[in-house]
Amino acid sequence: MIELFSANTPNGWKISIMLEEVGYDYKVTKVDIGKEEQFKSDFLKISPFGKIPVITDHDNKKSVFESGAILIYLAEKSGKLYDKENRLIINQWLMAQMGTVGPMIGQHHQFHHYNPGKSKFGEERYFKITKRIYGELDARLKETRFLAGPDYTIADIATWPWMARHEWHDIGLKNYKYLSRWYLEIADRDAVNKGYSFMDENAKVPKL
Repeated sequence: MIELFSANTPNGWKISIMLEEVGYDYKVTKVDIGKEEQFKSDFLKISPFGKIPVITDHDNKKSVFESGAILIYLAEKSGKLYDKENRLIINQWLMAQMGTVGPMIGQHHQFHHYNPGKSKFGEERYFKITKRIYGELDARLKETRFLAGPDYTIADIATWPWMARHEWHDIGLKNYKYLSRWYLEIADRDAVNKGYSFMDENAKVPKL
């Protein structure tokens, strides 16, 4: 049994979607980040930076923190969505999400969605960066069906949840033909819909 310690965020969706994709039984332990439960001493023992998500694999008594590492762990454990012959390209797009897509769009959320009007510089900077990321992903997906090639992988699972917040971005996902095609194709997957609603059974994946 996998225990998922998480919250209803893009990083949390990555892991619930992955667990649904590989068909593992799992239970969810909610971490209320609004009440800073992620900084409690017991949680810090399994997540030293006080971040969600974290999993505990009770079959082998191992805990894994950092969403990218969790995706790799689950992919290797299940033998799915992480083809050995293509791991170099998968890892590059996974790390691009971890190092660029998530952190930069996350800052856009902070300035544009949560705290508008507090920093004109911050709002303009991260809007511009997020718009550039849309264009870069669109350019990649013009060349290939999924981020790491013709097959759906953990690189797509890592990136898609950040685009699922496109309504917050005010950039216009529908204006990006290839990124929209990719987004909608993944949004139609049963596992993605189940993983998206892992904390709210009434939650619906945003369309264009």
